[in-house]
Amino acid sequence: MSASITVFLLAVPMSLGLAVAMDAPLEAGLISAAVGGIVAGLLGGTPLQVSGPSAGLTVVTAELIQIYGWRTTCAITIGAGLLQILLGSLRAARSALAVSPAIVHGTLAGIGVAIALAQLHIVLGGSPESSAVSNALTLPARLEQVVPAAPLIGGLTVVILVLWPRMPGRPGRIMRRVPAALVSVAVATAVAAFAAPSIARVDLPSWRSHVLPEMPQGPVLGLATAVFTMMLVASLESMLAAVAVDKLAADRNSERPADLPESGSGPTAPPPLKRSDLDRELRAQGIANAVSGLLGGLAVSGGAVRSSANVRAGATSRASTVLHGVWVLLATGLLVTALEWIPLAALGALVMVVGVQMVNFAHIRNVHRHREFLVYGATISGVLLFGVLKGVAIGIAVAVAVALHRLARTRITVTEQDGRHLVVVRGQLTFLAVPRLNRTLGQLPQDADVLVELDGFFIDHAAYEMIQDWSNAHAAHGGRVVFSGRSGGRIAEPPSAAHSCCRPWTPWRNHHCHDRHDLAGLTSPAGPAGPAEPTGTITAPASAPSATDGQAPLHSAPVHPGPSPTPPPSDSKGSKGSKGSKGSKGSKNSTGDADSTGGTDTIGTAPGGLPPAGTQHTGTRPPPPALPADYTPDHDAAPARRTGGQRLVSGLSSFQRNTAPLVREELARLAREGQRPSQLFITCADSRLVTSMITASGPGDLFTVRNIGNLVPPPHSEEGDDSVGAAIEYAVDVLGVDSITICGHSGCGAMNALLGAGPDTPNTPLWRWLRHGVPSLKRMASKRHAWARISGRLPADEMEQLCLTNVVQQLDHLRAHGSVARRLAEGTLQLHGMYFHVAEAQSYLLTEGIGAGHGLDEVFDRVGPSAPYDPYEPAELARTGA
Repeated sequence: MSASITVFLLAVPMSLGLAVAMDAPLEAGLISAAVGGIVAGLLGGTPLQVSGPSAGLTVVTAELIQIYGWRTTCAITIGAGLLQILLGSLRAARSALAVSPAIVHGTLAGIGVAIALAQLHIVLGGSPESSAVSNALTLPARLEQVVPAAPLIGGLTVVILVLWPRMPGRPGRIMRRVPAALVSVAVATAVAAFAAPSIARVDLPSWRSHVLPEMPQGPVLGLATAVFTMMLVASLESMLAAVAVDKLAADRNSERPADLPESGSGPTAPPPLKRSDLDRELRAQGIANAVSGLLGGLAVSGGAVRSSANVRAGATSRASTVLHGVWVLLATGLLVTALEWIPLAALGALVMVVGVQMVNFAHIRNVHRHREFLVYGATISGVLLFGVLKGVAIGIAVAVAVALHRLARTRITVTEQDGRHLVVVRGQLTFLAVPRLNRTLGQLPQDADVLVELDGFFIDHAAYEMIQDWSNAHAAHGGRVVFSGRSGGRIAEPPSAAHSCCRPWTPWRNHHCHDRHDLAGLTSPAGPAGPAEPTGTITAPASAPSATDGQAPLHSAPVHPGPSPTPPPSDSKGSKGSKGSKGSKGSKNSTGDADSTGGTDTIGTAPGGLPPAGTQHTGTRPPPPALPADYTPDHDAAPARRTGGQRLVSGLSSFQRNTAPLVREELARLAREGQRPSQLFITCADSRLVTSMITASGPGDLFTVRNIGNLVPPPHSEEGDDSVGAAIEYAVDVLGVDSITICGHSGCGAMNALLGAGPDTPNTPLWRWLRHGVPSLKRMASKRHAWARISGRLPADEMEQLCLTNVVQQLDHLRAHGSVARRLAEGTLQLHGMYFHVAEAQSYLLTEGIGAGHGLDEVFDRVGPSAPYDPYEPAELARTGA
């Protein structure tokens, strides 16, 4: 009920304003609003979408009224509705979304500019011209004849429309429940009643004089074009609004708590709505347009403004949409006297602001990012200069030209490094690029060692044949050719040599994809009769020593027993694996599903090392080979790979090529301004913990301290370590961080060593350091402290128990540092405990009480992927520390 009233209060002034903008009978706007709400609301495939007169149809309808008159325009509306019903029955609704977004948004933006120019004349006290160009050219003359009353009322309306949604504080939140359109028109009406009694106002004629449609009169081609244009604009706007409503409803549902109350314990949230049935929605829009035209109303389409207001007002079904239409219908008969007090300047200002808002700067940035601004600009210009239909045609023509240019644009560069020629081909390889590529390859020495990097996703038959012939000829003259993709992996590698689970973050995942590439043989022999170099196969030794969670034992003392490793599961969801120490690595290796986002793609190859013509580089890859049951994830059992220096150089080169261009500007800013991290993050030195990844942080966010076991030595201890204390003091006193997080993790090698340590541990630097973890052992054995645990379950084993307890104990050590104690007393610093389960890729946060030092229950709560904003969420800890 409340949502329907909110939309009704917004729809009435909008409908009247759009009718004024189209120079149509004012009651026609109310009729279309009522029909759109009731008919399209009952029959539509998007329950929360509110239909009615649309700003996108303003220019089209106004032009039709000037050419054919109002009654023929109503008949054209009926024809457009029938065409929509036909297209919906043919299930063609999704085709509307196939149009380039640059064209769609350019069309709506052009219509918005035309609306704003036309309504500016009404705000200034005059009447709009027949086209956007005429409105722009006659604007100076209109400014010379301006009368103060209308511009002042229009300016007041604009000011309220802009400021009302930005009212601050709690009173602002309450006041914003009333639509800004209603408030602005109501205030402008009240002011005009006292300050400008003679201003032009709404004039609703008697319903007895209301006219109905007539048989269309005019040239058949012109009428058919008018019907098609109205159908096109109405359908595009309705389909885009339906998709936007789906997104708004999904966002609203995701903000609700994941754990709903049980039955009988309180109100339950309604079930989530299904995705829009666009074909049903298109048919409903057609029926609404046909009915509206028959009743003498304006054309109907789904409106983003009314629909978003409906969703934000809490609508959960189509009842609010239908009721809003009923309220509009009642208002047309009961509120005529009140509506006739509204100044035309206020309605013109309202529609002018709507037109300006149709030029969405977020859309412009998005279009510019995708290098389609030329299409966007051409569409806007075409709509403003030649009309909607011709503007759309111009946009489509420019989009096709841009696509052909990109398809034909292939950049070919040749460089020589250490006697090896690198040929980089960026773009799609079609017959248009064959002459240049053939000329470039023909200039290379016949016996040269050549690496051809194909940075594209399509090779047509002509290009394939040319490269294949050149490769064979080059090999016949003693040369050597290797073809690779952008990631550097050879395209011609056999399926068994390609590591299909590589991702752009491969260096983080320890998969060593590039190392495996080095094990494969060369793709082309040294000559026509030369033997191919063998493809080496390296197997792990049969008696590889065991390790805990992928780490070697820290010393020769007995290692605390853990669960036996299990082969990775075959289901698509992956496995949480054992909660013990060895489950992490196994689960980690089980997540390598096929993906086309990065890494080296393995595709079917032809003799000579090229993919078949017409194939894409991102083709289907074979599944990764299954690991044996006795597989032990230990670095001693791993296959031989490149030396550390080679891997370092390769990683640095990859960073300079792929990542540096993206972060250079941000790093330059940080270099100028200095570091201002919000959080000190103390965690283990384990290579599987990538702090920036698990906290979704970037450069300048975290001041990180890593050591074995995420230990914090107490100050002034006999075996203290000033490096950690110095980092804490620097972060707290110099950098002024807002929070400190201590992060432990599953399968910690340091904790495992502490559990298996004997009374006579060696006096080595490693064991002198690990003695700072002994208080954690004592805390776990003590009966004075509650067991640290994960919310909803007990620790999986003694290993996980110690990892959790260690986080709590190190927080106690942290509070003993003077700088930390002082900031805690001032209330300007917060401490957080965090536990990361490696095998599950799941973060857990210590409850607020224990993190602040005064809680009794040492419980770690799971952080969900769709949880609402929480200051203890890792991403927010990284960015704000609050």
